[in-house]
Amino acid sequence: MPDRPRQGGFGPATDRSWSSSPYRHPAAGWGAALSVGEVLVRQQQPVLGTRAMFIMNHPNRGFDCPGCAWPDDKGVRLDICENGIKHVTWEMTRKRVGREFFAAHTVSELAEWTDFALEDQGRLTEPMTYDAETDRYVPIRWHEAFALIAAELRALETPDQATFYTSGRLSNEASFLYQLMVREYGTNNLPDCSNMCHEASGRALTASIATGKGTADLEDWEQCDALFVLGVNAASNAPRMLTSLAEAVDRGARVVHVNPLVEAASTRTIVPHEILDMARFKTTETSTDSLQVRPGGDLALIRGMAKVVFEAAEDDPGVLDVAFLEMYTTGLEEYRAIVEATPWDELVEQSGLAESDIRHAAGIYLASARTVISWCLGVSQHEHGVDTVREIVNLLMLRGNIGRPGTGPSPVRGHSNVQGNRTCGINHNPTEAFLERLDEVCGIRSPRGRGLDTVHTVAAMHAGAVKVFVGMGGNFVRAAPDTPFTAAGLRQCNLTVHVSTKLNRSHLVHGEKALILPCLGRTEKDEQRTGPQGISTEDAMSSVQLSIGARRPASPQLLSEPAIIAGIARATMPESATPWEDYVADYDTIRDVMAQVLPGFDGFNELVRQPYGFRIPQPARERDFRTPSGKAEFSHAPLPDVIPEDADVLVLQTMRSHDQWNTTIYSNDDRYRGVRNIRELILMNRRDMRDRGLEEGALVDIVSTSKDGSQREVRGFRALEYDVPRGSAAGYMPELNVLIGAADFSAQSDQPLMKSIRVRVTPAA
Repeated sequence: MPDRPRQGGFGPATDRSWSSSPYRHPAAGWGAALSVGEVLVRQQQPVLGTRAMFIMNHPNRGFDCPGCAWPDDKGVRLDICENGIKHVTWEMTRKRVGREFFAAHTVSELAEWTDFALEDQGRLTEPMTYDAETDRYVPIRWHEAFALIAAELRALETPDQATFYTSGRLSNEASFLYQLMVREYGTNNLPDCSNMCHEASGRALTASIATGKGTADLEDWEQCDALFVLGVNAASNAPRMLTSLAEAVDRGARVVHVNPLVEAASTRTIVPHEILDMARFKTTETSTDSLQVRPGGDLALIRGMAKVVFEAAEDDPGVLDVAFLEMYTTGLEEYRAIVEATPWDELVEQSGLAESDIRHAAGIYLASARTVISWCLGVSQHEHGVDTVREIVNLLMLRGNIGRPGTGPSPVRGHSNVQGNRTCGINHNPTEAFLERLDEVCGIRSPRGRGLDTVHTVAAMHAGAVKVFVGMGGNFVRAAPDTPFTAAGLRQCNLTVHVSTKLNRSHLVHGEKALILPCLGRTEKDEQRTGPQGISTEDAMSSVQLSIGARRPASPQLLSEPAIIAGIARATMPESATPWEDYVADYDTIRDVMAQVLPGFDGFNELVRQPYGFRIPQPARERDFRTPSGKAEFSHAPLPDVIPEDADVLVLQTMRSHDQWNTTIYSNDDRYRGVRNIRELILMNRRDMRDRGLEEGALVDIVSTSKDGSQREVRGFRALEYDVPRGSAAGYMPELNVLIGAADFSAQSDQPLMKSIRVRVTPAA
């Protein structure tokens, strides 16, 4: 993989001058509209791309956006955003990558291309296999590809020597088939992208209230009096959320943003589907308050707010929802003792906020009859991410803000069906209840051992314990931490398989044998033996809807994800009694089985065909807490120390730029942060730069120290001044993933510490 410094990082090669200046315009609005127009022209889709806008996120007659997992707004005809259109047109491009392309380029040559250039070649058109003699990918027939996978899987000493990765783009039906195939084969090695993003959220919510998901839905957002948004960059990562933020402010709710960076989403917006507002350039505020915590300081903030609540309860016991606490919770008094024993100076130091700021936030919470607290990766990707999410639930429980309208915890999920993947069985550590039901309905015997998640898959590949890697979507080598370590692990495999729509870096970091299997995109027609098929997805608030592609597939050789999974399954397990061919012929048959296995999916085929589908029932939403105690459980975590001992060490967080979706980079610009034509950068506090003798744009070297004491570095990055708290810094993934060591994952969640990297920044050598 290229490691030479480039101004554009993994984006397009550029020799244009970089620039950085504060962004002073509203989020979305005309800036987003102009960006969408540029994308439509660049991908040669001005007509079809525009037509797609009118059917995207309209279940039963359109397709679900393959971007983020924000819920569909039932009252909006153009329920779209800039990044969703980018994502769709990137998939709908007229460009193609077929056998002629691979014949013209060796893998060694392609490895020198930028990541942008690889994806920009267009849609993959036929299955390819790696030929070591020519160092090229060459065509292979589908049945031959399936036979190759089957031969390698059957040759393993144990099924646990294979691992099966999933990105969030996989549909519910494909996810269910995938985990069924993997478990019938004999392993629970099912790592997924959630292991790197919201694993902490799922574990925390399960421990506290016995559900791995938030309980709030969009109607609760519309009814709350206070909305706290922690560690979320909504304008780039969930742009349709801007509508909800603006509407909340408009109706008088208090909207509090908590983030080390003051992002565009916490200022103002022009909602694109509000035509009159667009015409009049009318902006709407998206926040009433903003708090700049230090990275990892969220738990201290929430505990400080709880401290104020308990103080207020001394004079007015009605501040606490006593009836809720007595009937539905356990562990309150121990939690109260911990909170009251935590001194203010520690809360101030660890949060990075003044006591008055914490008290102000608590005052907003106390004045609110109905509160929703929302969070994203700025909370979860820390060593103590599980403790922080549980602390959020603790605070909500004090005033009964769970299980009634306008209240609840509300994690903001990233990829469009990452939550659905987990619902449908993509889980390396499944419950016994799920396995028992799966076995009973499907007639298999699932393994019971804990499988490998993402970080342990990388370690196992590196150690030679995993010899076959199968990836359903995504760009594993770029998404995972410690890039060279991950790449070395993949190269030690006997076989690597990637099911993809476009060429990416992971195809070039391959095992001894390698396959690229092209699949249908979500915008494309899925024709099977019984006719056109629809698939379903689950949004971040547990609603499941049908998605039906309408475009002609990019190539007649593309297969759907269910068809690819079934092909691998049948070739690997020819005697299997599972009706793989029937499942592919009619996805209703998959959904009928899912309805018998998955809680809340009774009548799946009928429910999903309702307008806007259905919301999966949640016992916790009805105050039915199915924890071991039968009640919602307060957590009692100590206050973590998030400040490095050495004052010279900064806490670096990685993030996406605005013109980026996961590892896909559309350009070198980050409009909402005022950055253009550069990705190899680090955003720093002005005083931290001055202390290190750095001027704006100075070239610097960044050295990280891992939990195991090992060090990693990048050289020749630009230091840019930005409004971040002292002692913190920020930069882009995947360029900075190289700084995250293989040992740098949370003991609570096994998530990589992508928001808590200890670094030293010095003038470039």
